[in-house]
Amino acid sequence: MTTIPLRMTTSQAPAEAPTPPRATAHPSLWPQARSPEALTDAQTEARIESLLARLSLEEKVGQVIQADIGSIKAEDLRTYPLGSILAGGNSGPNNDDRAPAAEWLKLSRDFRAISLEERPGHTPIPVIFGVDAVHGNNNIPGATIFPHNIALGAMRDPELIRRIGEVTALESAVTGIDWTFGPTLAVPRDDRWGRTYEGYSEDPEVVVSYAGPMTLGLQGELRPGQPLAQGRIAGSAKHFLADGGTTAGKDQGDAEISEEELVRLHAAGYPPAINAGILSVMASFSSWNGVKHTGNKTLLTDVLKDRMGFTGFVVGDWNAHGQLPGATNENCPQALIAGLDMYMAPDSWKGLFHNTLAQARAGEIPMARLDDAVRRILRAKFKAGLFNTERPLEGRLELLGAPEHRAIAREAVARSLVLLKNEGVLPIKSTARVLVAGDAADDIGKQCGGWTLSWQGTGNTNSDFPNAHSIYAGIRDAVVAGGGSAELSVDGSFTKKPDVAIVVFGENPYAEFQGDIATVEYQPGNKTDLALLGKLKAQGIPVVSVFLSGRPLWVNPEINASDAFVAAWLPGTQGEGVADVLVGDANGKPRRDFTGKLSFSWPRKAMQASVNRGDANYEPQFPYGHGLSYAQPARVELLSEDPGPTVAVTSTALFFGSGKVAEPWSLVLSDTGGSSPAVKANGESPHRVLSVRVVDAGAQENGRTLTWSGTQQATVAITGPAVDLSRQTTGDMAVALRYRLDGAPAAPVKLTLTSGERPVSLDITRLLTTLGSATEFRMLKVKLSSFRDAGANMSSVTSPLALTTSGALTLTVTDLCLATNDGDAVCP
Repeated sequence: MTTIPLRMTTSQAPAEAPTPPRATAHPSLWPQARSPEALTDAQTEARIESLLARLSLEEKVGQVIQADIGSIKAEDLRTYPLGSILAGGNSGPNNDDRAPAAEWLKLSRDFRAISLEERPGHTPIPVIFGVDAVHGNNNIPGATIFPHNIALGAMRDPELIRRIGEVTALESAVTGIDWTFGPTLAVPRDDRWGRTYEGYSEDPEVVVSYAGPMTLGLQGELRPGQPLAQGRIAGSAKHFLADGGTTAGKDQGDAEISEEELVRLHAAGYPPAINAGILSVMASFSSWNGVKHTGNKTLLTDVLKDRMGFTGFVVGDWNAHGQLPGATNENCPQALIAGLDMYMAPDSWKGLFHNTLAQARAGEIPMARLDDAVRRILRAKFKAGLFNTERPLEGRLELLGAPEHRAIAREAVARSLVLLKNEGVLPIKSTARVLVAGDAADDIGKQCGGWTLSWQGTGNTNSDFPNAHSIYAGIRDAVVAGGGSAELSVDGSFTKKPDVAIVVFGENPYAEFQGDIATVEYQPGNKTDLALLGKLKAQGIPVVSVFLSGRPLWVNPEINASDAFVAAWLPGTQGEGVADVLVGDANGKPRRDFTGKLSFSWPRKAMQASVNRGDANYEPQFPYGHGLSYAQPARVELLSEDPGPTVAVTSTALFFGSGKVAEPWSLVLSDTGGSSPAVKANGESPHRVLSVRVVDAGAQENGRTLTWSGTQQATVAITGPAVDLSRQTTGDMAVALRYRLDGAPAAPVKLTLTSGERPVSLDITRLLTTLGSATEFRMLKVKLSSFRDAGANMSSVTSPLALTTSGALTLTVTDLCLATNDGDAVCP
């Protein structure tokens, strides 16, 4: 094996600091569980001990570190014997997160082959390849994408959950993936959390009923001395613990709760998953009473491994270890000592390897703890069948998105729909003339939501989903087959008056932290979808609303404006499941009834973000377990449209869009003469050096043409109160502007981000001229990390975007915002 030089940075804090009393778990208060004896059978344990005895220290340290495929190549394993790779939400083969299945298969085989090479000084141990296959094998085009967990919770069907797990495992295994970071066992208690849709329910009873079946669906039943059956993959119960219980629903926040509540609500799903044989558990980014879980020994070791009898391994989340006091992404012995077995070190793996190796040599990390971690990882690898050379299902890519798999997803869609209102308009006769409206009607990416091909689920088009059905396509097929007709019109216009309108609308895709919101009001201040419903109603057309969301939202006005209202959640690729329930036969008889029941309570007011069954003063609009049906209808009286006390929404993602400057931001012009007039949201400025003109750019008055005269330096800037963008920076977000280059720059153009009094500028002249033209709008994305690396303090940003030049330049802009890096963001 290649000799690796030691590099070590000094820890800034003791490796094992005492845990404060409020964050100290008392194991006797926790439920008992036990991994099946088949996980630790004598034959497998003997193989593990024999292998462990042959490993060098470098190889042991390598086993406890996982790297992201965006930061490591297969040949790196010849120097750094890492034990695992992952593909993060925006990672893919050759930096293409929409790479075809064959490329994913080749990548996994390349890494596996080098890890198993016979070469001097190397002990062949297969890498384990993990991904977030959280609603199907959602990284790969063509896979079956199931409804997100919030929808599955509404089904109340553990057997269907098991079958979903089986399909997810099979479609992952055929593409060379060994391990999924699921099931998610979070119990979301505040619907402002951007990961609410990853939870089955606000109540642990649903989570408990699903944890075991999903584990068995993914892995199958463990058998002594035998690996998982073909087509099964390792699972990872996550996120341990209380990621759904943080204060105000803040992602990676702090669960400021008692130990009793921690146990009763948030730990409930783990015993059934452990008893079913889950091979790994992922520790949460979040904290309990101020202490990060990744460094809490009383939780990871005393509770999870000892009290709950978990004999698999604990993996961290994306560089979460670097958030521990005194730690960095490249230096964190504390986590391993506390009970973490595998660091998820996507882009920090190399420095972490050097430091962990030095700490193990120096005795800072006890050898017994390192050996225990490696033993647990090897145990999971043996049980997952990674040491077996025969993988007969791998490469059977025709099984990806197979018709029988899509049928299961379609069934899940139909069973997850919750009927909140029906004034006799449903079911729709299959002979009807149906207008299908709304921006989500024919948008498969929007109906799939986050964690779909890309991390945030953005940037997807229908062509990225072969063999999938949009909700419109499913409705069209159903009514055409019954003798009716369906017309697609996003804006609700039509040539001949329809019998009924189905309007499909809701939240745009998002994932963790980017999906965190301040209020559960839908479209606060800009209710374009409500306007569409009102327009149709005013024309005497019965309106059916199909609402897509990753959480309950305050939609009382939209419900009032609808004759029927269906919570369809995020249904995935098989939108025809919606038509199965909404469209009846030629006589208007149902083909199937609504069976979905709310697994999350629905809010009565806009600030009622935390409304959960069992709470004191529990007053939801629609309670947990609610759901109407054709067989059991009920009238919904006019709902109050008073949102109640609310807060001003501060946008940290949108600065300018739809022709308006978003609160609390201002658009400010300045030049070297010092003048700084603020431009009103819909106004113009005839500034002598830099002018702004309102223009139509695809929509009425949605653009601003910015013209620099070139007589002296001038700046247009987005300014506002200081905001913390550190999480967005580590999440690989980018400053984005959608622009048309009407007049090429005559001098360098700088893009500036200001934190406090410190501006950090990057030259984007080449990017503007390369991407832009006088006829087309283009999107320029510059990574936030570029500004951080140049010295910006991302925790206190007062101006996230400014453009400065001293020469002549004319740009028309329609959007200034933060956007996800879909593989198209750059560092100038």
